[in-house]
Amino acid sequence: MESKLKLISAKASKDKKFKFTSIIHHVNEENLIKCYKELKKNRACGIDEMTVEEYGVNLEENVENLVKRLKDKSYRANPVRTVYIPKANSKEKRGLGIPTIEDKLVQLAAKKLLEAIYEQDFQKCSHGFRPNLSCHTAVKALDEVVMRKPINYIVEVDIRKFFDNINHYWLQRCLEERILDKNFIWLIRRFLKAGVVRDGAVSGSDQGAPQGGVISPILANIYLHYILDLWFEKVFKTKAKGYVELVRYCDDFVVCCESKKDADDFLNALQDRLKGFGLSISEEKTRTVKFGRRAWQLANKRKEKLETFNFLGFTHYCGKSRQGYFMMYHKTTKSNFARKLKDIQEWLKAIRSQVPLKEWWPILKSKLTGHYNYFGISGNSRSIDNFYHKVEKIIHKSINRRGGKERWYKWTKNYLELNPLPKPKIKFSLYVSTVKQNSYIEEPYAGKPHVGFCEGCHGN
Repeated sequence: MESKLKLISAKASKDKKFKFTSIIHHVNEENLIKCYKELKKNRACGIDEMTVEEYGVNLEENVENLVKRLKDKSYRANPVRTVYIPKANSKEKRGLGIPTIEDKLVQLAAKKLLEAIYEQDFQKCSHGFRPNLSCHTAVKALDEVVMRKPINYIVEVDIRKFFDNINHYWLQRCLEERILDKNFIWLIRRFLKAGVVRDGAVSGSDQGAPQGGVISPILANIYLHYILDLWFEKVFKTKAKGYVELVRYCDDFVVCCESKKDADDFLNALQDRLKGFGLSISEEKTRTVKFGRRAWQLANKRKEKLETFNFLGFTHYCGKSRQGYFMMYHKTTKSNFARKLKDIQEWLKAIRSQVPLKEWWPILKSKLTGHYNYFGISGNSRSIDNFYHKVEKIIHKSINRRGGKERWYKWTKNYLELNPLPKPKIKFSLYVSTVKQNSYIEEPYAGKPHVGFCEGCHGN
């Protein structure tokens, strides 16, 4: 499959206007079995409650039956099971859709094909759910823009319930900019129309794409590529009075502006743009803040405190280096810091009396390592150090509840010395080349978008 994907990528890269008329045949038995081997074994089950191991008992027979149903179009994607998780910085909960194993296989195969085609087209401002890109590369790109360009304002934008409001008609139009294989488009529509299961009841889906689905992130990127990224680069940027730059991670994005007028014009134009495609911005979560070198210098002269903004779990703020120069800094947001600590505290409370220490200790280590892997970026050492010490206190408090506090405190201290927790460590440097850290080379966009999407005439 890898060699075929490379050929598809080469063709898509060579001819930006080329439209693929036959790609569904790549969703075959051989490739689906390879996709099965990539599935993680410890993930939640779909509505059929079948695990990856159970599906693999008769793998060849199951896949053969699946391909047969795909060919005669009797295949129907199962409704996704919805689970709810806490939403950062909000009392609301985010619904995650969990497909069945069979649907995951087909989605993974389709995702690989979509990536092979659209990775050649995506703009460099897009970082979410793409090979060799991450939240860290998005923060690094933001840091470079603020530090190197004349940025004075940051527009922080939140799209209201983006995944729930993706318009199926416009998503299909976006796909047809590159794909004219009717059978492949039919397959994508099967996933979009599968429906969801909430509280035991199945509801149809006329719009939206469930978060948590294997294919949802790439579909979201394709949707925003045409609706936002190309429009920003080819329309808004050309009319802006000063320097403007977009940094996007899936549906989370900020726009850096040199002038207040460009920031205001962008918000006004964005609302009109999104409205035509079934989307809207969240007024309470969207704002413009003064931010940048000049804004920091003026704030210092007036002895005022400059505003901060949150993006991808970090609070971004202006400060000075040891030499007294302007610097942009990043630290874990207060809400994320408190939520992560609370999660560990509640987890320990639930298992401390049921599971032996030697069994939950490695899990705690992995939780800390995961925290460092995400929040361990340049300039955030104080925050992850503080997190480590807070976790230590939670451990002492949790074990000391057994009684004999002094004795247990000494025992815990000795246990920590013999079985140390992972120490805080910076995992991603904002000041090292992205190419070196991710082996990724950015190439300028060479194609010309469909005039309908770009000019805001909605494809007419």
